[in-house]
Amino acid sequence: MTLDGNAIGGLLLEIFATDLTSAETTCAVCGAVRPVAETTVYLRGPGTVVRCRSCTSVLMVITRVRGRNCVDLSGLEALDVRP
Repeated sequence: MTLDGNAIGGLLLEIFATDLTSAETTCAVCGAVRPVAETTVYLRGPGTVVRCRSCTSVLMVITRVRGRNCVDLSGLEALDVRP
């Protein structure tokens, strides 16, 4: 089951202490630029996987290990957070 990026708004707020659903992501593979809210999210794995809607590459992975959130943003070329 896939969701859009709005599904992880609360999780991102918990981790980054700001609303990132409107932040622009730039995919490191295809260069597509779109808001976090428009990404594709999978919640049923061992963590939360966020994929590019254009090329399906993994943009970020969020897992919880020993009570801590671990965030891998290596699939992003940029994450533009503007006020």
